[in-house]
Amino acid sequence: MAAAFVDMMGGAMIFPLLPFYALHLKAAPWMIGWMIASFWIAQLASSPLWGRVSDRYGRRPALLVGLTASALGFLVFAFAVTPWMLVLSRLVQGAGGGTTGVAQAYVGDAIEPKDRAKALGWLSAATNAGVMIGPAIGSLATNLGMAAPGLIAATLCLGNVWYAWRWLPESAPHRRPSHQAAAPSAPRRPVMEVVWEVFKAPKADVPRLVWIYAVGMLGFMSMTGVLALYLDRAFGVTEKTIGLFFVYTGGLSLIMRALILGKMVDRFGETGVMRMGAIMLALGLAGIPLAPNVLGLAAVIALIPIGTALLFPATSALVTHRAPKQELGLVLGVQQAFGAVARVIAPIWATAAFQALGVGVPFYIAGLVVAVVGLLAFGVRPVAHLEAAEPARP
Repeated sequence: MAAAFVDMMGGAMIFPLLPFYALHLKAAPWMIGWMIASFWIAQLASSPLWGRVSDRYGRRPALLVGLTASALGFLVFAFAVTPWMLVLSRLVQGAGGGTTGVAQAYVGDAIEPKDRAKALGWLSAATNAGVMIGPAIGSLATNLGMAAPGLIAATLCLGNVWYAWRWLPESAPHRRPSHQAAAPSAPRRPVMEVVWEVFKAPKADVPRLVWIYAVGMLGFMSMTGVLALYLDRAFGVTEKTIGLFFVYTGGLSLIMRALILGKMVDRFGETGVMRMGAIMLALGLAGIPLAPNVLGLAAVIALIPIGTALLFPATSALVTHRAPKQELGLVLGVQQAFGAVARVIAPIWATAAFQALGVGVPFYIAGLVVAVVGLLAFGVRPVAHLEAAEPARP
């Protein structure tokens, strides 16, 4: 949680500033979409590989290498003088950010199945605390110069590398003594076989959850890709004031994930929480362009951190229940890869639609996309039903 918090805080310092820095360097709105997408392109390529590496060599070394790559990306951002240097910085950060699935697999290793949704909620609460604090620091740091946010983020990330190296232990499955061989009945499948299974059997338990995660991410990231542009156009928000907006949404998300998610899972189960999250997220996205003023926007947009806090941790928790234990890192890496495809597509089409079709169009379409997620979520069997359907094991 501590490592995830600091890592996300550094990234959150940079992300809200990217559109404003790009406009300062004379980039068109459509190019900003590609800048945002470049991070997810790199994550798409790296996530399954990180998952495989962590399954074989351990979660800890994969996390350490990924955090180091993020620090290098922040340094490139700090000294960017052309739009293409911003793209390069995002590519390097994305390659390091492919370890998101590794962090989730760490939780899957270390936490009992009944507590995983809560633990993943706490992990995502830590990242959302970073999302809440990081933009405020980044906005304030711009008063020290354009390079200051990137330099501060790089310093934080390097400190995080040292912290994780010093204090983060390896998770249990990778601490097996060398004389103990892996069970011969649990061979590891190639990465592409797991990817192909998601396409070949989309109605199966794990593939359906991967699709829910990916399509939900498509809708959410479509909003994220154009939000700064929309706030600038509709309410006059700048790089010096956008941090306040993220403090508000990040605070709501933190409260949801740290204090409320676990209680809702206990009451409604992961599947019920996932369905509620999809509905609330869809309503929040579609309602953004309908807000008549800042207070109305604050009321509508509150549904988005609440919806994501319910939807994504519950979906990942269900994956940890249903994926083969020896492939947990791989399956979560594939899930992150599908999510990265969505993140690549989302800002590209959303910024193009913003420029060509109107400032409200991306939000209406994003709400419709997440409504599809709600339909998919109602086809997921609850954990209790799944266990009842499985034959007893000797």
